[in-house]
Amino acid sequence: MFAFILRRLAQAVVVMVSVALIAFMLFQYVGDPVVFLLGQDATPEQIRELRVDLGLDQPFVVQFWHFLVNAVQGEFGLSLRQGAKVSRLIGERLPATLELALVAGVMALALGIPMGVYAALKRGSFTSQLFMTISLLGVSLPTFLIGILLILVFAVQLGWFPSFGRGDVVQLGWWSSGLLTGKGWLHITLPAITLAIFQLTLIMRLVRAEMLEVLRTDYIKFARARGLTNRAVHFGHALKNTLVPVMTITGLQLGGLIAFAIITETVFQWPGMGLLFIQAVTFADIPVMAAYLCLIALIFVVINLIVDLLYFAVDPRLRADKAGGH
Repeated sequence: MFAFILRRLAQAVVVMVSVALIAFMLFQYVGDPVVFLLGQDATPEQIRELRVDLGLDQPFVVQFWHFLVNAVQGEFGLSLRQGAKVSRLIGERLPATLELALVAGVMALALGIPMGVYAALKRGSFTSQLFMTISLLGVSLPTFLIGILLILVFAVQLGWFPSFGRGDVVQLGWWSSGLLTGKGWLHITLPAITLAIFQLTLIMRLVRAEMLEVLRTDYIKFARARGLTNRAVHFGHALKNTLVPVMTITGLQLGGLIAFAIITETVFQWPGMGLLFIQAVTFADIPVMAAYLCLIALIFVVINLIVDLLYFAVDPRLRADKAGGH
């Protein structure tokens, strides 16, 4: 287990350094930050002095090393658009994105797994076919269209939910939470549903496929031959083994929920990191773009590591292979 963790950590370091290099290249080739800070009317002397002050006159390797050291400390400089520290801007937006991804992830799991199990056990039934049709629509329809339709029906026509913003939040130290207020839940409902639909359909189809495959295996036949009830076979044996690959996909999809909430946050004007990133792209705010890229990569790396460890702990075949030296 220790060697396994070390290998994964080494891979994580390589990934993060590579992503940091890509983020650093933004500063080199996506506009000149000195021009953004001083404006088009700056004199050559002012530009030269600021480049020296920012260390932009130093060699590429030295600049990249300073960027790595600052990135490890969570420092990415000042936002070119807002003039505030990037770390503060990210810290203000991070709770909103994480809460949205958490609610959407729980919603996708809580509905996707039971629907997938039902679709596998009741193949050919009307409800099963309905679930598969819904899943096809969820995979096919673009996220922004789903969000607009939800706003049109539930916010504009029915007036049940608000169409934008985060609602009332409670400040818990540096963390701001909308899950502790009624208006916060009303505001998060439509964005969470929009973000969860694709993940829900993916999990449902995956659970159904894995469940059907597991039900055809020999040990399920032996379990039935021993006289076990359908409930024991389906939920005590089949579902348990079905969830092993589902756990891996779910972990990766959780990272995807955080990284790709950009469209949902834009449609609903949700004040999270995705909306901040879109605004940064619009105004070529390179420090914010670089910080967002590094943070998302870190989230993916951490989730991947956790999923690998859980997979190693849950699947005894991996431990047996390691013990046997394979």
